[in-house]
Amino acid sequence: MEEQTIMAGFEPYDSYADFVEKFKIKKTTDDCYTPERVYDAVADWVAAEYHVDRARFVRPFWPGADYTQADYPEGCVVVDNPPFSIFKKILDFYQHRGIRFFLFAPGLTAIASASRAGCCLIGCGYNITYANGAGINTSFVTNLEATAARSAPDLYQAVKAASEAEHPKANLPRYKYPDNVLTCAMLNYFSAHDTRYRVERGSVHLIGALDEQRTTGKSIFGEGFLLSEKAAAEKAEKAEKAEKAEKAEKAAAIEWSLSERERRIIAALE
Repeated sequence: MEEQTIMAGFEPYDSYADFVEKFKIKKTTDDCYTPERVYDAVADWVAAEYHVDRARFVRPFWPGADYTQADYPEGCVVVDNPPFSIFKKILDFYQHRGIRFFLFAPGLTAIASASRAGCCLIGCGYNITYANGAGINTSFVTNLEATAARSAPDLYQAVKAASEAEHPKANLPRYKYPDNVLTCAMLNYFSAHDTRYRVERGSVHLIGALDEQRTTGKSIFGEGFLLSEKAAAEKAEKAEKAEKAEKAEKAAAIEWSLSERERRIIAALE
């Protein structure tokens, strides 16, 4: 069982103001202003994929704007990030008026909206950090092709590279400790996977880092315990039990099957 000594997303607080900032309510998807690097990556992909001049792109979604009153020159393509709360309404507006578009879309729920509007869902599903700090799982919906749905690995990589250029992600190390070390992360893992483990005070010694870690300037995040041989053996046994429980939990997923009616629908598809 590997343990991470630096919690994902953890940042030290330099001031009380920094601490309070962590608890402010994030803005909704309707407040998401796209970082320019991300928009450029998407726009370049659209231009290359559909052979459209970027000079024809229109961006009607900006603070205070009314997309229904925007100017849509003949031959234009809307490439923009609309408010997701009225996403279906926006799709219907463009479809009824024959306006071409390639829109940012909610990554986990856009399939129904796209299908009902007769559009193509391009599953990207990258968690973009927008200009206001909101992280949104994002895909795309377009009427530039007749496909019902598709993946786009090259678009995903372009969005990922642009997003990480805007908001670099730390490459956090993962550490595997000897059985004789107990950390908070391991106790949390046991609790999450139905494994009871307890250790008495006489069997532990509090440490901040292993000697080997100190030579490289590393430490145990949150400190930890050195365990007696007996306690370490019990911990190893419990870790094996927790790993089995984790695998069992993953294997216990509900598996759905097709009905006869659904099979008839499938048989009629091209």
